[in-house]
Amino acid sequence: MDKEHLNMRSLDVGKLAALNNYISDLSDPEGSLINILHRAQDLFGYIPINLQLHIARKLKIGAAKVNGVVSFYSYFTQEKTGRHVVSVCMGTACYVKGAEKVLHAMLDELGATKGKATDDGQFTIRDVRCVGACGLAPVVTVGEKVYDNVTVDDVKRILDEYRGEKRGH
Repeated sequence: MDKEHLNMRSLDVGKLAALNNYISDLSDPEGSLINILHRAQDLFGYIPINLQLHIARKLKIGAAKVNGVVSFYSYFTQEKTGRHVVSVCMGTACYVKGAEKVLHAMLDELGATKGKATDDGQFTIRDVRCVGACGLAPVVTVGEKVYDNVTVDDVKRILDEYRGEKRGH
């Protein structure tokens, strides 16, 4: 592991202070690990190793415990994501109705690698097990917005809705 990955100074001080305040306000911080991790990811966009170590120290628990939770739940990510996280459901209903083709069309349209932020920092394309909307298959989500019955022909239109958006808008 490189030193930059472990360097606490690489964490935004304001965001770290907000996380520390959140933790301080909890009546049972150790019992609230998942809530703390959600808050950390909301603040930072991801939960890198150095942030996991910080959380472990604040809660006085082992770093392995924090990393185990982050690694176990697919919601949490240890890598920086793009501004827009696009999730393509690969559950059985979606898969049977063409989700894999939609996923590949998304990656091709953006010249992206699954799970990695695009070079411009705008998108991360990922596949997810199931979003629980099988009757709408295939399903794609962009943040909280759900797109149903998505086909390869819909990919460019969906991505164009988010292209060029600047942070904070």
